[in-house]
Amino acid sequence: MASRVLIIFPGALGDLMLLAPTIAAISRRHRGAELDLMARYELAEFAVGRLGIARAHSIDRREVALLFQDGDRASASRFFGAFDRIYCFFNADDPDFRRRLIEACAYEVTFHRFRPDAEGHVAAAYIKDVTGDAKLENASINLLPKDIQEAVRIVEAKNFIAIFPGSGSTKKNWPVEKFCALADSLNDKTPAVFICGPAEYSLANVIRASGHVTIENLPLGTVAAIARMASVFVGNDSGISHLAAATGTRGVVLFGSTDPAKWRPLGRVTVLHREPIDSISVGDVMAALGEGIS
Repeated sequence: MASRVLIIFPGALGDLMLLAPTIAAISRRHRGAELDLMARYELAEFAVGRLGIARAHSIDRREVALLFQDGDRASASRFFGAFDRIYCFFNADDPDFRRRLIEACAYEVTFHRFRPDAEGHVAAAYIKDVTGDAKLENASINLLPKDIQEAVRIVEAKNFIAIFPGSGSTKKNWPVEKFCALADSLNDKTPAVFICGPAEYSLANVIRASGHVTIENLPLGTVAAIARMASVFVGNDSGISHLAAATGTRGVVLFGSTDPAKWRPLGRVTVLHREPIDSISVGDVMAALGEGIS
């Protein structure tokens, strides 16, 4: 039975949330083992304690770079050799990288495609590739006490809708003016709270100018806790929508050019899919939110 297991994963936030059921399956397979995650450091750090991960490592660390070159790889062997089992979703198609990682680990290493070729949902493809079984359970986040404390400090409303107006691509965004119109359509009993990240500075300016509340540049744990506090959330096809869905809160997620059959968030999510995305109306979203909101 492996005592230390490493998962190497290169994806963004949404990708990580789609991997969460597979992380849980790996944890069950290696019961009692400590799971480490090597990823973008801010994501690996977020996963510690919240997604069953014990330690975080940056995928940009020197030991990884050494696997791309011949020569002395003693430090890589020391690092990767500390693990009894490695699941690698990074650079799986490079035979030289595969060989060097196997040599550095000296124990069992398996390689898995970061973008699986299988039909259907990406999360199901991940878990089938690792376990052989495509049975998919919703992702879940174990919020830390500090996440909840900070969220309660920031958001005083007891009944609110969380709105996530951004994404990793402007092509995936419902127009910010429509998000503001949606917030205007909500009554005083269900105020909207807009949550914006560092890349959404211009969106936040428009939202504030429209007289709405924005909360900006929060740690991912705090964002997850605020999402769990919300009555419902609305967002684009984005990593933050995946994060919010994983808290168990009901959500409405807007899709344009991407396929929700493959990329929809896991959880209690209603998907509105139309191309172009701006053809989705405020009324469509209000209807998806359901009675008792407006």
